[in-house]
Amino acid sequence: MTEAVNHYKVVLLGEGRVGKTSILLRYIENSYDVGCPSTLQASYLEKHVVVEDRTNNYLSSNRNAAVSRREANLSIWDTAGQERFHSLGPIYYRDAKGAILVYDVTDRPSFERVRKWTKELRKMVGDGDKICISVVGNKIDLQGRAVDTEEAKKYAQSVGAAFAEVSAKTGSGIEAVFVDLTKKMLDTVKPSHRSKSSLASASSSMATSINKSDDRVNLSQRNPEQEPSRCC
Repeated sequence: MTEAVNHYKVVLLGEGRVGKTSILLRYIENSYDVGCPSTLQASYLEKHVVVEDRTNNYLSSNRNAAVSRREANLSIWDTAGQERFHSLGPIYYRDAKGAILVYDVTDRPSFERVRKWTKELRKMVGDGDKICISVVGNKIDLQGRAVDTEEAKKYAQSVGAAFAEVSAKTGSGIEAVFVDLTKKMLDTVKPSHRSKSSLASASSSMATSINKSDDRVNLSQRNPEQEPSRCC
């Protein structure tokens, strides 16, 4: 059984250089750029997500369980973490139904900053039940961990957020973060009243490319659904 496609805006928040852009590109394109430049203001990409819900029944095997399909179109915003762009945050939070708060597991201050991002996000968006949040620790492939997993998990639980640790470099855990967030949004929040095309139009009028000297200058204008996959 397939339901109507819902549209959700998701924002990636976190300090500069924690890997927000790398996480997004790994998820959308399954690519990783060692020299990925810092995001300037904000950019966005779109992703069509299909969530399959399997209904288990103790009288039947999993193979024969009923499967329902739910679909969502995500407009995923990659925001700048640099302090000079901080005042622009509220512009990008508007209409967001999901947020991924990213920190670097080897950088303690970036985790402490997540606490501030959470408070600011809740203040700008409104009640906690209007937005789904995931706290994500990136760069688990590196040595020199500075943030304990259990501490970060307990913090996420305390603010009603999901928690995950990932590596944009290897791709570990990336897909699950977005799928789980999509499931939660489908279950708990109302989708945007605007269509996918109108969301894209609004995004295009506000978005800034990641780096004007980079070959992804038109990143905010691309439609990944129409591009061939670079997954190897």
